[in-house]
Amino acid sequence: MSFQGFTSEDFNTFNIEGLEERMAAIQDRIQPKFQEVGSLLTDYLAAEIQNEMFLHIAKHARRTVNPPHDTWLAIADNKRGYKKHPHFQIGLFDDHLFIWLALIYELDHKQQIAQAFTDHYEELKALPNDFVVSLDHMKKQSIPLQALEIKDVHRFRDVKKAEFLIGRHLSPTDSRVTNGETFINTAKGTFKSLLPFYQLALKQR
Repeated sequence: MSFQGFTSEDFNTFNIEGLEERMAAIQDRIQPKFQEVGSLLTDYLAAEIQNEMFLHIAKHARRTVNPPHDTWLAIADNKRGYKKHPHFQIGLFDDHLFIWLALIYELDHKQQIAQAFTDHYEELKALPNDFVVSLDHMKKQSIPLQALEIKDVHRFRDVKKAEFLIGRHLSPTDSRVTNGETFINTAKGTFKSLLPFYQLALKQR
């Protein structure tokens, strides 16, 4: 494995001014790492789930003026796309790396999935203590899993644009980010904890 971890330069990409300049840095610095990391983790998930999984790397193709504030890879069981499906994500903002099970607003069968998560709320709350939840993938903010309330899951169910992402936020200087082998093991461990909820979501489709 040639992946040596993510560096401060990778995170500093999001301080570069200009759409073309930032996109060039994303393509040069980050996407090759996403390709390597994503390929390894796609194979891992396929073996765990016993189903083919597909890697998608964000292209930011719709952007014409504003440079992206983050970038990510996604792994889903659909070859054509991931946004309508439960999927796993790894990505970077300027100040943290995220590892998610992502259920975003384009999700098909969102109400049924959210109801299933409501029914399994206690199991959600029993996930590792360092897990966090995001209710909007466009924002940096997250809440600790321990602060999650049932009303947050109800909002995901009842509000059309509401989202639910659960996993880990890691600092750019965390050894789980800067060391390649440690990062892969951390991502695998995070995904393994989340697999029961991924499979629960798939059952609602």
